[in-house]
Amino acid sequence: MLYADATLKELLVPGKTIALVGAKDRPGTEVDMVGRFMIDAGFRVLPVHPARTTVWGIAARKTLADIDEPIDIVNLFRAPASCPAHAAEVLALPRLPACFWMQSGIASPEARQVLAPAGVCVVEDRCIMVEYRRLWG
Repeated sequence: MLYADATLKELLVPGKTIALVGAKDRPGTEVDMVGRFMIDAGFRVLPVHPARTTVWGIAARKTLADIDEPIDIVNLFRAPASCPAHAAEVLALPRLPACFWMQSGIASPEARQVLAPAGVCVVEDRCIMVEYRRLWG
């Protein structure tokens, strides 16, 4: 879905909590670069990965359900086929995040169809780091 810059800027205010699904701290990977950038930009980044115990020196959670605090943005670095399952996981959270953000090259009509009616902003095929830089300079 396309959103006005004002909406995206409101979502990307530093200090918000981002659950980064598919987080890895393997140097040279896009997810590592984006995760580190968002941390340096002032976001609280919570790594989510089923097999890792820490990422960027931060305790990793196996699933979104393992996060015991409110999430503002769920940022996905997963294949499009995985997005509907993560959307269902989001709907089961006690508090819905404001945004379900799928990185560049990732889109899921199925995820959008279930999350948008629940009031979750769904961003597809856009890099959160690129958008942050564009909007905040």
